[in-house]
Amino acid sequence: MITYLYAVGRDLGTLPDVGSGGVGGGELRLVAEAGLQAVVSDVEREAFEDLDAQQEDLTWLAAVARAHHGVVEAVGREHAIAPLALATVYLDDDRVRSVLRESREGFTAVLDRITGRDEWGVKAYMRPSGASGGSGSAAERPASGAAYLRARRTALREGDAAVTEAERAADEVDAALAAIAIESRRHPPQDRSLTGRTERMVLNGAYLVDRASAEDLRALVDRLAEGTRLDLELTGPWVPYSFAGGGA
Repeated sequence: MITYLYAVGRDLGTLPDVGSGGVGGGELRLVAEAGLQAVVSDVEREAFEDLDAQQEDLTWLAAVARAHHGVVEAVGREHAIAPLALATVYLDDDRVRSVLRESREGFTAVLDRITGRDEWGVKAYMRPSGASGGSGSAAERPASGAAYLRARRTALREGDAAVTEAERAADEVDAALAAIAIESRRHPPQDRSLTGRTERMVLNGAYLVDRASAEDLRALVDRLAEGTRLDLELTGPWVPYSFAGGGA
């Protein structure tokens, strides 16, 4: 068996019940060192010996991800924690203690930064232009190939201009949200195959916000949605994965 590390915190006390336990059903426990506590469980060594190969197994990867995030979310609902990346494993608890000692300064800085704060996500999508997608009447169809090409070039130019305008509006939304956040991150926009939406995403932002300011954030998103042609989607609160860097 080896030790799977989920997150690091301080004064965690009793771990919450997460139902089926950790990855592979392992029982959760705390490993303490240097004023920090690591949330860990035992996992089968063979399952993590060749992670590159294992990550090609999407069924295995999905099961690990569900268990990992289930533990992090359950603990993170009650405590400030620095979550570790998926499939972070060490040979034993002693090695985890060494990591806590060696990275104490980094973990402490992260925990100081995120205590009393949550991560919120805001995604912005271009709204449909309202143009008809049908083939049109005979009178609307181009009279020749040249006319078709001219119409196509015009449509492409208008489409490029619409994207440019949407990206500018997304920059303004991001700046307004960042002004009330402690920190912010812009992740790459997600592809339509991941969002499940036909509209183009132009903002995929994460914002670290004081819990006392959560209602202000919601109100600001509502105001921004009224003043822009973008469709804004607010998600959260989440454990601050996007702001947990700087630990181990």
